[in-house]
Amino acid sequence: MDGNTYKTAYIGTQHWMAENLKTSKYSDGTPILNLKKDAEWNVNKTGAWRYYNNDSNNNTKYGKLYNWYTTNPISNGNKNVCPTGWHVPSESEWVVLTQFIGNDGGKLKAVGSEWQSPNSGATNSTLFTALPAGYTNGGLGSTGYWWSTKEVDNNLAHNRGMLYINTAFYSNYDKGKSLGCSIRCLKD
Repeated sequence: MDGNTYKTAYIGTQHWMAENLKTSKYSDGTPILNLKKDAEWNVNKTGAWRYYNNDSNNNTKYGKLYNWYTTNPISNGNKNVCPTGWHVPSESEWVVLTQFIGNDGGKLKAVGSEWQSPNSGATNSTLFTALPAGYTNGGLGSTGYWWSTKEVDNNLAHNRGMLYINTAFYSNYDKGKSLGCSIRCLKD
């Protein structure tokens, strides 16, 4: 999709993309809505993406930010945002990864200057190469969030996150579906 190729990593029994998703299209070629204004982004209930800070220079390193509706077949017309043969992970698939790493997010975090200092515990020993792509309105350099397909209610959905100041890889149960987060795809 969009001519993108991705590095991948085998982590335990799972095969993950080792980069954040960068596509502007679903796997069938249908364009995903690109919303640049916060006012539009916050009321939209269909799949959408944007660059961090609306700066296309962030795409190469950090990928795009997507709302949760992009991952959901009901709101996106039964489409897959990941390339054919890949999918957005369910909450239980994130749990498998978390258990494999012993909840040590440092094993997932990229080592380098992308993360703010102190980038606690970063080893990237799994080659997942988690980057701090931030979210819709902040966090570049300090925070990484990745969507799960799990819905909590009409307004909230699950995602996974980490911060520069520790090695926790935590589950968020209360993130608004309109929040722009990264997506990592998992092999079917």
